[in-house]
Amino acid sequence: MLRLYHLLLGSILLVSIPVGAKFILPQFSPPKVVKPLAVGRLSNPNEGNIWQKILGSAAAPTNWEVAACKGNAPLLCVSSKGEVLGTVEIKVYPLANNEDFQKKLVAASIPSGSQVDYQSSKYQSQILSVLKAWVADHYAAFVKDRQGEYGKQITFSAYPPQPVPVGKLQGIRYGFAGLNQQGGVQEQHIGHIAFDGSKLYVITTAFDPGTQTGKFEKLENLAIFQPYLYAIAADLRLP
Repeated sequence: MLRLYHLLLGSILLVSIPVGAKFILPQFSPPKVVKPLAVGRLSNPNEGNIWQKILGSAAAPTNWEVAACKGNAPLLCVSSKGEVLGTVEIKVYPLANNEDFQKKLVAASIPSGSQVDYQSSKYQSQILSVLKAWVADHYAAFVKDRQGEYGKQITFSAYPPQPVPVGKLQGIRYGFAGLNQQGGVQEQHIGHIAFDGSKLYVITTAFDPGTQTGKFEKLENLAIFQPYLYAIAADLRLP
């Protein structure tokens, strides 16, 4: 019964994807690896899987399991009966290595320095505006990347960014999808982004044949897991 409820919930979520911003893109061809938005150099990948440190309540549907994947890759594994259904990826970008985000902070009249309390109420609205600017750039990069991939039968549709808690941080939830004119979903992406004053955290998963990591093989499973992902993001041990 619970699984049926989540299937219905997932279907509603997919059908009600907001049309916030639509772009009809040219010529369709087979999917390729998506180039991520360049936001600076990542933290040391040899420090181990960060999910082992930050995962709080591992919310999951009945008979599903959520745990840090084995190895150093920053992946969270979602599985059922020993089978991995999908993964969630987190990328951590130190502010010192991220000139683009530094410029966005300055543009929002936020001083840059180790002594600044970015989580104070004084800067919360500005931080949210900076995160929304990052999401807007991410959407633009996605559209540019897809210009050689989609035809007129595929439409890009973006979710309106929403302020949400990411651990103890104030973050932004965002997402986008490639929709067939017939109503089917070619791909769907869900992301969270947050900033703690020294690091930018970007958490992503998707249904997308062209994505190598941080993805679900079946759209149905992503739809079922979506509300649990929101709960996991809110309960992370961040900062």
